[in-house]
Amino acid sequence: MTDSKYFTTTKKGEIFELKAELNSDKKEKKKEAVKKVIASMTVGKDVSALFPDVVNCMQTDNLELKKLVYLYLMNYAKSQPDMAIMAVNTFVKDCEDPNPLIRALAVRTMGCIRVDKITEYLCEPLRKCLKDEDPYVRKTAAVCVAKLHDINAQLVEDQGFLDTLKDLISDSNPMVVANAVAALSEIAESHPSSNLLDLNPQSINKLLTALNECTEWGQIFILDCLANYTPKDDREAQSICERVTPRLSHANSAVVLSAVKVLMKFMEMLSKDLDYYGTLLKKLAPPLVTLLSAEPELQYVALRNINLIVQKRPEILKHEMKVFFVKYNDPIYVKLEKLDIMIRLASQANIAQVLAELKEYATEVDVDFVRKAVRAIGRCAIKVEQSAERCVSTLLDLIQTKVNYVVQEAIVVIKDIFRKYPNKYESVIATLCENLDSLDEPEARAAMIWIVGEYAERIDNADELLESFLEGFHDESTQVQLQLLTGIVKLFLKKPTETQELVQQVLSLATQDSDNPDLRDRGYIYWRLLSTDPVAAKEVVLAEKPLISEETDLIEPTLLDELICYIGTLASVYHKPPMSGPPLTTSSVQMGAVDLLGGGLDSLIGGTNFVAPPTAAVPASLGAPIGSGLSDLFDLTSGVGTLSGSYVAPKAVWLPAMKAKGLEISGTFTRQVGSISMDLQLTNKALQVMTDFAIQFNRNSFGLAPAAPLQVHAPLSPNQTVEISLPLSTVGSVMKMEPLNNLQVAVKNNIDVFYFSTLYPLHILFVEDGKMDRQMFLATWKDIPNENEAQFQIRDCPLNAEAVSSKLQSSNIFTVAKRNVEGQDMLYQSLKLTNGIWVLAELRIQPGNPSCTVRAPAPTLRPWSLPFVPCQGVVLVEDAVQASLQAWLEPESVRSLKRTFLESFHIHPVRLPR
Repeated sequence: MTDSKYFTTTKKGEIFELKAELNSDKKEKKKEAVKKVIASMTVGKDVSALFPDVVNCMQTDNLELKKLVYLYLMNYAKSQPDMAIMAVNTFVKDCEDPNPLIRALAVRTMGCIRVDKITEYLCEPLRKCLKDEDPYVRKTAAVCVAKLHDINAQLVEDQGFLDTLKDLISDSNPMVVANAVAALSEIAESHPSSNLLDLNPQSINKLLTALNECTEWGQIFILDCLANYTPKDDREAQSICERVTPRLSHANSAVVLSAVKVLMKFMEMLSKDLDYYGTLLKKLAPPLVTLLSAEPELQYVALRNINLIVQKRPEILKHEMKVFFVKYNDPIYVKLEKLDIMIRLASQANIAQVLAELKEYATEVDVDFVRKAVRAIGRCAIKVEQSAERCVSTLLDLIQTKVNYVVQEAIVVIKDIFRKYPNKYESVIATLCENLDSLDEPEARAAMIWIVGEYAERIDNADELLESFLEGFHDESTQVQLQLLTGIVKLFLKKPTETQELVQQVLSLATQDSDNPDLRDRGYIYWRLLSTDPVAAKEVVLAEKPLISEETDLIEPTLLDELICYIGTLASVYHKPPMSGPPLTTSSVQMGAVDLLGGGLDSLIGGTNFVAPPTAAVPASLGAPIGSGLSDLFDLTSGVGTLSGSYVAPKAVWLPAMKAKGLEISGTFTRQVGSISMDLQLTNKALQVMTDFAIQFNRNSFGLAPAAPLQVHAPLSPNQTVEISLPLSTVGSVMKMEPLNNLQVAVKNNIDVFYFSTLYPLHILFVEDGKMDRQMFLATWKDIPNENEAQFQIRDCPLNAEAVSSKLQSSNIFTVAKRNVEGQDMLYQSLKLTNGIWVLAELRIQPGNPSCTVRAPAPTLRPWSLPFVPCQGVVLVEDAVQASLQAWLEPESVRSLKRTFLESFHIHPVRLPR
């Protein structure tokens, strides 16, 4: 009997029966019970109550039973983390089992159990398995490192697993090499700023050696890794191409596409004069053609990739036109993609064959496909000038069929042909006018109006034709209305005496009777042009138009180069670069993980721990950019001081090169002698020169804006880096951001416009005149009720009161008063932000004790409807108050603490009118 019997039981009391069977002394009965548990779990029943009983079954030599128990553990460990620890000893023991299958199974399962409490126990077994004598265990452990990195990246780095993983690239077993590459690639993908896969000619040689012997998925991982390598010269590029070329004959289409990706990229470095270049072009064609013999879904993926390849190097498939001819049983999505590639491959040599095929398609029954076929004929005429006359003749034949949708598509494409070849094929206008009454689609009607207006002097009854459209002017679509307005104005400029009444009628309809702003504005422009300077109007409206070209539907070259690097992925199917999420910058960190003053008072005083609710963990790779805070103000981290002694965070990658077509932007913020700057580092990792840089900020909470243009004095060459200091002002437009210190930035160059966001540390906004008068401080402090105060402790603070005061003053946080109460130093601090907001706090330091207490008073404030309202010289900003003192709160605290704000005198918060 099959295992299906385990899925058929639904009787009550089953849990108790299973519990008894799991604790049975008979091995077969125990095994049957575990199978029933797994079956119940699979169909969605809750069998978590059996967790301890199932865990007890781990102590067995039966591999099948052990696999079933491990499967159960992976499913329920997250919901029962305390119980899961019971299994740790068995895992550790199994990692030293003589059977390599059991060792690998143990380390794989430990990697799949995403419980923080277990990860620390995984380290030692994982370290042993990474150096195991059996390659199956090593390759399993390599993947486990990537899984562990996803759970706790800092732990992986601290334990040195990344270095061990890099060493496995030199392993003697090709599958171990492939899994090591796969694990490093996955880790690098989540942390693009890290340089984990530091490839060099020696490591590339090892990868190419492993390529011939590993499985198909291992080959894909290695090929994708090779695609990210840049050869030092054309000789190395050719050598790699020669060793990758055999993968083109692989049975797996994913391996073929990955090999094509590598070859397409490295061909950029090969001279077209080389014999090998021509040989490589010939070798690339057969595997691509073979992909088209698969099922329709795979054909479509192959065709989307081929579309990119043909745009980049059409010579690869220029002799393979016939394989893209449509079959009667192809799905519509395959037909349309083949049609597009046929046009891209069309040339003077094969145009007769292509036109005959397209004319045949235009008689099909599928309306969408017929429309595309007719448009394709027009695109061929625009692309291959020698075939234009034959294409026009074909289109006229199709118009004679009197099939409505064919006629309308033909008129649309003939309009484009007229624009490409003006004054050449006007003899067909009469035929087009015969079909005027059958046009009912906006695009076809607009195209016909354009033709009549453009060649009005050659059409005797042009005014009658346009007047027939004018009768139902308000029922027409906007596209037709705009074209009709322009067409009649053209007609008037060519035949002013005969059409004056007609032009007045259309101008009146467009300006007085229309609600469409585009139509109305165009009408007014024409009216004023005609009434003030008819000569100028003629020069504007009847100006020579730029010729259209077939290139308009091609992908932009820079984007095409980027997409070629993603052949074989979803990006090559969508024809869009991968955007899996926002750049890994400070902006991607949750508000709970980092406070707005960049570390809060805990780091301000130099400590790293404080008594507060637990916070969300911040990824290690993101810690550096954000770690600005007040610990940094004490030089307790890796930052550097500025001229005024204020802390500067180390530069962080704000915009990775893979998100910005090769442009990498790193930066930090500084405050020097009252001036705020954004220090940028621009690196060109693309293959082309970058120029014409500009920068712009979105509106933000504190009005930060560039005080000068972004000056890059020389073109940025490939692999070149330039450092720029951009002065900032705080007089820009203000808008509440989430989080409040979020800054959204746009950077433009000759390639594109790129967007990113980052969090700026608020200490750059602390002004130099932030020391409050002592009497004012005392009066304000006493005025606040005790119940409105918040207190918490900072631990591990190694500095005394004098050092604290000195360090804080260098960042414009001033000590207003100091006193000693019962052996404790009390520091009363004030600071002022650029928008006039004051902040007060008290620090209590016990000499010899590494802890200190922070007390922050806050008056009772009511929410205001207006975010920014000037009142007696003070800007009352509730959101800014929250921002300015957010750092004094625990990062995950649910309390909302509003801080005191003052100007030069004491002001009570008031209810502002709406």
